Amino acid sequence: MFTGIVRERGRILATEGGKDGIRLVVSAPQTAGTTAIGDSIALNGTCLTAVAVEEGTIAFDAVPETLRRSSLGSLHEGSDVNVEPALRAGDSLGGHFVQGHVDAVGTVRSVEPEGEGLRLRVDAPPDVLRYAVEKGSIAVDGVSLTISVLDEDAFEVALVPHTVEVTTLGRLAPGDPVNLEADMLAKHVARLAAHP
Repeated sequence: MFTGIVRERGRILATEGGKDGIRLVVSAPQTAGTTAIGDSIALNGTCLTAVAVEEGTIAFDAVPETLRRSSLGSLHEGSDVNVEPALRAGDSLGGHFVQGHVDAVGTVRSVEPEGEGLRLRVDAPPDVLRYAVEKGSIAVDGVSLTISVLDEDAFEVALVPHTVEVTTLGRLAPGDPVNLEADMLAKHVARLAAHP
């Protein structure tokens, strides 16, 4: 379980493997210092298991299922990633409940300056948008955000300067893929309503 509050922006040092799965080696000194093998860490909103931890680096294996459902397969050496360790008992719940289970990959339609921040518009599939509501929560590349505009094929979020500075979202450009996770509570309510 995560909250969508990114703790560190990491950097991909190496990707090894192919279509049958890849190993990602990530430089994330702050997170690595408190991580043990077997811990869950979200990379761009995708829950992965730490398989090796060395000085300042963590390695993860992404299996074919993960690569099919997320944008992790497009990462390469030098890519920046949002890093969030799993929530621990007593931690602050600053964002919203995020599982690290990517629902779909969206596509950035536009990134526009807005005041000191940015306005991000993302094309998303219907199976994500059905759980979206204006002023509701959504995770974009693992970042907990509030939906400001919603229509039939896309949503918009306003990025405050802090989010632009400490996450990868400020570096996005039109056409970039982003991992999307709809609000977990909305998914449960929809399922209960459909199957009373």
